[in-house]
Amino acid sequence: MTGSKRDAIRTGPERTGPVRTGLAIALALSLLLAAWDASTSRAQTTTWEQWQHLEGIVDVGGARNDGNLVVMAAGRLFLVSASGSIAPFANGGDGFVGSPDAEPYFVVAPVLTSQPAGAQPAGCSFTPDELFVLDLGFPTGVVRVDAGGHASHFATIPNVDMLDGIAFDTTGRFGDSLIVAGEREGATTVVTIDCRGRVTTVTDTAPPFEGGLAVAPLGFEPYGGDLIGADELTGQIWAIAPDGSATLVAVPNLPTGGDTGVESLGFVPPGFISAGGFAYLADRGTPDNPFPGTDSLLRLSAQTLSAAGVQDGDLLVATEGGGLTVAVRCTATACTTLRVADGPPGAHGEGRIAFVIPAAAAGR
Repeated sequence: MTGSKRDAIRTGPERTGPVRTGLAIALALSLLLAAWDASTSRAQTTTWEQWQHLEGIVDVGGARNDGNLVVMAAGRLFLVSASGSIAPFANGGDGFVGSPDAEPYFVVAPVLTSQPAGAQPAGCSFTPDELFVLDLGFPTGVVRVDAGGHASHFATIPNVDMLDGIAFDTTGRFGDSLIVAGEREGATTVVTIDCRGRVTTVTDTAPPFEGGLAVAPLGFEPYGGDLIGADELTGQIWAIAPDGSATLVAVPNLPTGGDTGVESLGFVPPGFISAGGFAYLADRGTPDNPFPGTDSLLRLSAQTLSAAGVQDGDLLVATEGGGLTVAVRCTATACTTLRVADGPPGAHGEGRIAFVIPAAAAGR
């Protein structure tokens, strides 16, 4: 997570000037990556494609019902079509404007089909294609951007020092709510937000994690329906249940540390492999950093992921430093990891891993 308070405290700022020990850090990280590479099978491993250039790209979400991805770059929103055309979004007088140096992660509202009785207030529901963006100012909260690009305050989240991630519950175990994670005094606070902006605390004592978050599909046993998050400093991947309890899912054999360890994740959706879609990841340009990034929207095809052994329902996890990517597959008794991809040289991954199934296959 670039520029976060955790990084500032534990690893030093990365945008405020040259890193005095940059060469030493780069050498140490190179040796670390080399050691990891030597201990991990490279069979069928591929490289994320540098697909489209976007200055300051920090997160990607979607796709919307019109097939477009939504991208956050330098505090602005953009729509990216399947062909790669890029258009500004929500840039009017009542649109969204964030700091170009911050990380306002966001999520696109999906079509929620579980809808358990009483999950949301009567006469209220989330609207597909609306965006919910972390408001990193004071007070911290969430901004709603409707499908037309109009932004408005949605909710205030008290008692956190900063906000670290956002996801939608697509299983109903959290009541089909928006889920937001924040940090306070070294622990993670997890809250749910219903469609009227009502905030409910799930836990304020969860282990540290941040970046791309996702709710596990029900078939991802025994963590189906749990919120999944990763901690770059330790490499640990955690599951947070609706009752607030935390369980360690896995610690992949990947480099760890600030701006280095696991950062981005996403679950391969049903039908993705057979439909021939793409997975997407933001590679943020980060000057004066051992992983300077390319300011690119990266992608991997379903065909490539399938050749690497990835299946529908797997959890893809990528490191911030280098975009090293593994698939995590869990059963009721154990989780296994499989290395599937590397990032471009010097990649600096941020935010979530988003998946797009072609419109024809998705029935749009």
